[in-house]
Amino acid sequence: MKLKYIFCGLTSSLLLSLGSCSLDYSPLDTYSDLTEGVGDTGSKAVFKDKAAVESHLTTIYKQMQDRQEHWYVDLLLISDSHSDNAYAGTTGAEVVPFENNSIEGSNPVLSRDWDRYMEDIARANKLICNIDAVTDNALTSAERLQYKAEAKIFRAMVMFDMVRLWGDFPVIITEAADITSETVGEVYPEYFPPQNTELEAYQQIEKDLLDAVKNAPDNNPGNKKLFTKSVARTLLAKIYAEKPLRDYTKVIQYCDEVTADGFELVDNFNDLFGMNAAGSDAKMRNTKESILEAQFEGTGNWCTWMFGRDLANWNNNFTWAKWVTPSRDLINAFKSEGDEVRFNESVVYYDCTWSNYYPADNYPFMYKCRSAFSSIIKYRYADVLLLKAEALIMKETPDLERAAKIIDQIRERAKLSKLSSSVRTDKDRMLNALLKERRLELAFEGQRWFDLVRLNKVEEVMNAVYAKDSGRKSQVYQFDVNSYRLPIPQTVIDANDKIHQNPGY
Repeated sequence: MKLKYIFCGLTSSLLLSLGSCSLDYSPLDTYSDLTEGVGDTGSKAVFKDKAAVESHLTTIYKQMQDRQEHWYVDLLLISDSHSDNAYAGTTGAEVVPFENNSIEGSNPVLSRDWDRYMEDIARANKLICNIDAVTDNALTSAERLQYKAEAKIFRAMVMFDMVRLWGDFPVIITEAADITSETVGEVYPEYFPPQNTELEAYQQIEKDLLDAVKNAPDNNPGNKKLFTKSVARTLLAKIYAEKPLRDYTKVIQYCDEVTADGFELVDNFNDLFGMNAAGSDAKMRNTKESILEAQFEGTGNWCTWMFGRDLANWNNNFTWAKWVTPSRDLINAFKSEGDEVRFNESVVYYDCTWSNYYPADNYPFMYKCRSAFSSIIKYRYADVLLLKAEALIMKETPDLERAAKIIDQIRERAKLSKLSSSVRTDKDRMLNALLKERRLELAFEGQRWFDLVRLNKVEEVMNAVYAKDSGRKSQVYQFDVNSYRLPIPQTVIDANDKIHQNPGY
């Protein structure tokens, strides 16, 4: 008797490798003889034909639109509310620990995120592992390589988020075999895999991206929704800046390759996040600065109501306190720099019915997602430029002047003055200037916490902010070296005794 269906939906540890259980919501992508086909010998094929492959690839892309909780909403909570950029926003027990540093393995946000990241990996694995077995001659060799490359970029993107959050996790790149009464002893352990090290995770991400960059589609100026070569190059630049694979020469190389792909800064910062004159739609999509974005035209971007107002539907879901409230410390950083351009695109004030952190009649909100039609930009060129500046500062032989010119370019768009000579000739001051520029440029884009971790600034910055930010909830635990990773969900550990909790939790 086959037992595989018994295991569908039990735990995230199963979901990550269960090719047999459908993880998709589209009926066209569930397992059946209609979608899979049956071979001449009666063996089942995962994809019946080219159309089935393309249908599954569509489900992968739809994750960028339909399921924003983990890769956008929760990532902003972690990156901004767990850093000095924002408060939790609400009094909910699931979000306050990110502000006061009391996160535990029982936190439901982290549990949800782990599960959904693992589901995403399983979707990618289904295509990567099975596309070469499709016998439909309409699926060309070039298409097989391209579709596999797109799925590998998606898998690498998911794993990059996971490794930065948790460090060690099970790196799954295959699908588990069916469990039968005859094979249960051999196959069962595949459903409960051990953790891989952080380094092993980065090495797999690197491999996926280096494979994918050969065959992924080129940058398409009219469609920034695609997992392109430029997305792969952006991710390569990012992973080589991280400690396990750190190679600043490669960071600069891949940043330059992204530039060569045709990306530029938009002239007007408002083009990235603004609304059209009628207030009925996003101002622009597919800007020359955007590298990867989720777009919402026919369907609405529901995450708007998690952070503030939907400007296309003013009173929609504006009756309860929102997540990720801009902190006084961040607001003061904008003001002390005289940075009105980026402040006005990052923070907005409304009257509301709650006063958790500010008076209800003058309450600040995160403003970079401002309507149901706002695009969510996952990667953009300003981030790449500042990453190159970081590499120029941090490499063995620093090139501070080249780094300063990049930062000046970013500041010029914000109508700010160039860095002073006393800053641009001192490595420590340049690093602090770089961190400040990334903070102001990329506020509420899921970057700040990871910047502090990458550059070993967590203890220095976060243990000091509670005393100088009068609105922040009292700190429960001091930040230390163990704070650089978040706790693995207890539900995952309970389901799989090969998974061990991170130190400090």
